[in-house]
Amino acid sequence: MATNKKTPSTDGAGSVLSSMSGPSDSNAPHSLGADNDVTRALLQKTAAGQQLSAAMAVNPKEDGQYGDAARTPVEGVHVATGEPLATASTTGETTASPKTGDGHPALGENARNASLDGARADDSGCVLTTNQGVPVGDNQNSLKAGLRGPTLMEDFILREKLTHFDHERIPERVVHARGSAAHGYFECYKEQSKLTRAAPFAKAGKRTPVFVRFSTVAGERGSTDTARDVRGFAVKFYTDEGNWDLVGNNIPVFFIQDAMKFPDVVHAVKPEPHHGMPQAASAHDTFWDFASLSPEITHMLMWVMSDRAIPRSYRMMQGFGVHTFRLVNAKGQSVFCKFHWSPMAGTHSLVWDEAVKISGADSDFHRRDLWEAIECGEYPEYELSFQVFTEAQAEAFPFDVLDPTKLIPEEVVPLIPVGKMVLNRNPDNFFAETEQVAFCTAHIVPGIDFSNDPLLQGRIHSYVDTQLTRLGGPNFHEIPINAPLAPVHNNQRDGMHRQAINRGRVAYEPNSLAGGCPFQAGVKGFNSFPASAEGDKVRGKPEKFAEHYGQARLFWISQTPVEQEHIVHAFRFELSKVQTVAIRQRIVAMLRNVDETLAQRLADGLGLALPPVMPRASLQPLPAYPPSPALSLFFRPGKTGIHTRRVAILVGPGSDGAQVRSIYAALLADGAAPRLVGSHLGKVDTSGGAPLDVEISLEAGPGVLFDAVVVPDGQGAVQQLGSDANALDFLRLQYRHCKPMLVIGAGKDLLDKAGVPVTLPDGKPDPAIIVAPSGDVVKAVAAFKKALAAHRAFARETDPPRV
Repeated sequence: MATNKKTPSTDGAGSVLSSMSGPSDSNAPHSLGADNDVTRALLQKTAAGQQLSAAMAVNPKEDGQYGDAARTPVEGVHVATGEPLATASTTGETTASPKTGDGHPALGENARNASLDGARADDSGCVLTTNQGVPVGDNQNSLKAGLRGPTLMEDFILREKLTHFDHERIPERVVHARGSAAHGYFECYKEQSKLTRAAPFAKAGKRTPVFVRFSTVAGERGSTDTARDVRGFAVKFYTDEGNWDLVGNNIPVFFIQDAMKFPDVVHAVKPEPHHGMPQAASAHDTFWDFASLSPEITHMLMWVMSDRAIPRSYRMMQGFGVHTFRLVNAKGQSVFCKFHWSPMAGTHSLVWDEAVKISGADSDFHRRDLWEAIECGEYPEYELSFQVFTEAQAEAFPFDVLDPTKLIPEEVVPLIPVGKMVLNRNPDNFFAETEQVAFCTAHIVPGIDFSNDPLLQGRIHSYVDTQLTRLGGPNFHEIPINAPLAPVHNNQRDGMHRQAINRGRVAYEPNSLAGGCPFQAGVKGFNSFPASAEGDKVRGKPEKFAEHYGQARLFWISQTPVEQEHIVHAFRFELSKVQTVAIRQRIVAMLRNVDETLAQRLADGLGLALPPVMPRASLQPLPAYPPSPALSLFFRPGKTGIHTRRVAILVGPGSDGAQVRSIYAALLADGAAPRLVGSHLGKVDTSGGAPLDVEISLEAGPGVLFDAVVVPDGQGAVQQLGSDANALDFLRLQYRHCKPMLVIGAGKDLLDKAGVPVTLPDGKPDPAIIVAPSGDVVKAVAAFKKALAAHRAFARETDPPRV
């Protein structure tokens, strides 16, 4: 007979590893599978949080707010925190670094010092006050002339509270408004003094604190994470010699060649101004009108229409500095460099139908994924590489290295791994850190310098300029998240929101009244590389900038057939939403310069006759690039196996409890995040053993939110789930999106009812659908893990989908 005893000790672990939903009781598991400081802290935080909340079942002082009792406010009810983790924003608050602090939260204090500890505020055990530190006697009622009389103008407490609330929001970023961020560190592999004197690369093992923000470009602050878009990949290095901001994207090229066109491309892709639609989408007339008349955009279009624009996770995408920069060593010698970030988890993406459905199910999908991974100790890692070349090499390339619509194939200039970045702590406060952080391409340090890339030159101005409005003036560098760890000494003074209190009367240089201080650093400071420059004043571009299609073709021929198929589908989808036929025709004409098959397939998908090829600006033959395998997502499968993969185990009354727990534990042991998914929350009786606790319901956790699914044995559960359309849809979407599926015993009946075939369209067995009898679970789970590590089985994909 089933009992309510909760066994084994990992029951509900998946809920602790998540940030949404959970079992119907508050009992925490004894283990999360792995036993380490992070998992123990996470368990401790979960248990302490539940206990602290339970201690506040009611507000015993509620009656004191009404009638005559309200004339004598009483002390507000409060409970001793006890365990510091109970009120922590993140289990990672004990993860120390020179920027985030010593890892020991000071409860009830608001100190200020060089690290962010000086800006943190904790209210544990503290009396409520005004912004001026005045204790508030009553935070429930405004001051009135009699209990039924008018509110009095003298109520400064009410006015302060409302005024501050009215001004809480600040202007959002013009682009990259939607984003998520994390703290971490960069660790140098080997000193790079021959190439650069930049502080992060000074010696092997040196760690530099970083703050990283990932973002979409087009959408507003509240838009979805999974829109088809470029992703921002901005890293702030808090170096010994000041802040270095490497403000990049997950795509190595850009839409335009010159900053003069930046407002135009942004205006074109943003919601159309007459009706404010669409949100976070390029599938509309104004963007494609601009694109069809701007051939320089062609290479970027190929990337944005690829799966690169719908990453599975911020942890599973590359990052690029986009522009050509200079590295300068201590001798003043310089080479050109492009920066590359490569994720240790590999490069993996969503599929479009999945991305669209995730937007409705969980628009915070990428934000949640990043947060959960860090909270669980599965710290995202990225390897930084230099792509170094000389000016002589640059001259020999068939493209101009100052053209931001071009890349340098890795096969031409290999990557030099120089260090890794680890993100090991979530922010304490989204607004104070993620929203107020300011990344500026102008923020460089000695050893890094600019090239003459005309887009980079404009960004140097624009990124600083935009902060003046968004963050309220020129002192945004004093906001704690933006403040450098390096000492700041200069004669910049005053301005809105100034924090520093400068001693003395001198605010100029040269001076004698302050002993000449602060004094310029000379050769030890930042000195621009003395690149020669001469020529007439002219508005225009170099001749090599006129070639727009060679690298677009390179990208196309470097993709696998699956990736090419997805590019065709993306172009077809986007242009199907465009209303103006001439715009569609121009894009097809443009793509004829890239690949005739691509153009013909797109024309067929849009019901168009193939238009004449668009004339090319350059009269030179297209460069004959060989395929570059590194441009395919499949080139970097990753090194993390099934860690952090979300696996749904469908359960219902009559599930084989022992089998479910065995599979759950096996997945958890290898780093996956399993969850028991059922028709609704609560306990379900099993065919043997203790009841199972459903961790998330089918309506709260549809199939698009999981990387794979397990259908365990249990005839009763199969019958119940078979009558639930949500369960059948769950399986169909898992199949349509090419995800691994493990089906045990009677679970095959549920697969059949959902109409999910176990063979590929060509009749061969589907390698990612493992069907096994109940007696062969161990072998089946091993095969399932292998399929899960491979991410998807694209061989089952058809257009249109057959399920």
